Amino acid sequence: MTENLLIVGNGMASVRLCEELAARAPGRFAVTVVGAEPLPGYNRVLLSALLAGEVGEADIALCDTAWYAAQGIRLITGRRVEALDLPGRAATLSDGGGIGFDRLVLATGSTPIRLAVPGMDLPGVMTFRDLADLPALGAAARSGGRVAVIGGGLLGIEAAHALAKGGADVTLVHVTDRLMDRQLDVSAAAFLRRAVERKGIRLRLSAQTAAVDGAGRAEALVLADGERLPTDLVVVAVGVRPNVALAAAAGLPVGRGILVDDGLTTSLPFVHAVGECAEHRGMVYGLVEPAYDQVGVLARRLAGEAEALYGGTALSTNLKVSGVPVFSAGDVQGEAGTDAILLEDRGLGLFRKLVLRGDRLVGAVLVGEADDALWYRDLIRRGDDVAAIRDDLIFGRAFCDGAIREAA
Repeated sequence: MTENLLIVGNGMASVRLCEELAARAPGRFAVTVVGAEPLPGYNRVLLSALLAGEVGEADIALCDTAWYAAQGIRLITGRRVEALDLPGRAATLSDGGGIGFDRLVLATGSTPIRLAVPGMDLPGVMTFRDLADLPALGAAARSGGRVAVIGGGLLGIEAAHALAKGGADVTLVHVTDRLMDRQLDVSAAAFLRRAVERKGIRLRLSAQTAAVDGAGRAEALVLADGERLPTDLVVVAVGVRPNVALAAAAGLPVGRGILVDDGLTTSLPFVHAVGECAEHRGMVYGLVEPAYDQVGVLARRLAGEAEALYGGTALSTNLKVSGVPVFSAGDVQGEAGTDAILLEDRGLGLFRKLVLRGDRLVGAVLVGEADDALWYRDLIRRGDDVAAIRDDLIFGRAFCDGAIREAA
């Protein structure tokens, strides 16, 4: 018997779930997807590259409306689910319409955080999260306007890079003393800082935002030490908050995210949550890789594999930040009982740090070149014994393979 499956949200997790179900359980569900944005889901990771002109809109597209139709999936865009009646298994849409379901997947994503300081509601203060944000950001870049970007994490750096590349006069403000402080150690962050500054981006580190000032619109970013940064636009990129309001109003248990077990199931056996809105074993990931891992497990379970379980995702970062390859995984700080191996070549713009506990790799940071990133990541995740290549490990996979052949 075909079950009616409602997926709330049409972001990257939702799209991947539709693809997985089409492959694993064709015909098992009558699927309806509801998304608040007017377009089908797209690759949000590439928004900075789109703003920078490095890719086109076609490059960020995932599945178009024709694909959904071909799979027999009903796609509703430009509307949101306003309320859930879980006992009655029905959803109310923003236009007053209703949808019944037998099973529900919440893939509601997250919302950008705005700082709780005066002036955050002024015109000229915006976040960078959706395709709809790009026209205003692109206009600011093309006009050569002064832009203050708040947030020295991945999204903030990428936004600053794209705006600077487009012609804006950019200052990046970050509250701690180093960029990407959650993913990089002090040395790697210093290396990245030099690379970002070479892009023409000014940095204000250890800088607390106190207010946005202006008569009717943003005119200056005011820092806690009293410094005023004249600006035509303020972009806030300080993180995201899981969208849990819909679930909470329906009576589902929530923490920071919607609480799920190893089967990605909530307190009700017919309700599931995946991606940035889900909280699993106290973790809310906010990244694409864990979302895809969760979706893979849920799709298997919905296809009938009851033994499929999600045990968490060992996080890694492998991207280009301001055009500079950056990778980090595992223990990058080096806890007690670990050893660190460093390789730095400022002339070539390369930095590598490996962290080992005994003869096992437990952390890795690469800046400037990341060809061996996935190899290092897999060594960390598998916990391989690297004693035979320990002395050569810092030089990468090809060098280690050559050393093993010579030894043989």
